[in-house]
Amino acid sequence: MGEAVGVTIGYAVGIAISPLPVAAVILMLFSRRARVNSLVFMLAWIVGVAGVVTLVLLIPGLGTDSGEPGTTAGWIKLVLGALLLLTAGHQWAGRPGPDDEPPVPGWMSRIDELRPVAAAGLGLALSAVNPKNLLLAAAAGASLGSLSLSTGGTVASVAVFTVLATLTVTLPVLGYLVAGRRLAPALDRTKTWLIANNATVMAVLLVVFGVSLVGDALQILT
Repeated sequence: MGEAVGVTIGYAVGIAISPLPVAAVILMLFSRRARVNSLVFMLAWIVGVAGVVTLVLLIPGLGTDSGEPGTTAGWIKLVLGALLLLTAGHQWAGRPGPDDEPPVPGWMSRIDELRPVAAAGLGLALSAVNPKNLLLAAAAGASLGSLSLSTGGTVASVAVFTVLATLTVTLPVLGYLVAGRRLAPALDRTKTWLIANNATVMAVLLVVFGVSLVGDALQILT
């Protein structure tokens, strides 16, 4: 269990500090359907992260009888690392200049109009379809799948990873349910900073994780 947490905690932190999902849930907390939409978004976000990890760790051949990562895990990590580095380059190239207004995704302007089904779809899209979060969750799944874990250990490891990875979305929602509008000033400042620094934060994170995955892959394959 400790080993499982150790090999995946970095990926969990990478997902947790994703600016856009946090900004999205904060915007929902200021919307007309704040309570319902934020809860639905949070649950969909949790399901999306856990679903990707689970699907990848079930891929055959990730581990060996000796408990070492198999070549399948090595190739998956190599591909994921390369994709993360490509995504990092795209993020860095598209970052706004010091005097530019940071671009705001079009869907953010429509959050106030979202119905619960659309909020759930957005949560799934940002967790299981968004390239960066998809790749990090897949990397965590490949790492878990290469370990010799019991069924109970696997379930517990996925649960711990999911809790850590989704903490920055669940905490604002739960905090809002307890404290209500008193959190508004702090949440608004957080949202503004996240939107302004999204591209730079993501580019740096993706380079770090991309290089780490490529290094792990080369160690497994050579």
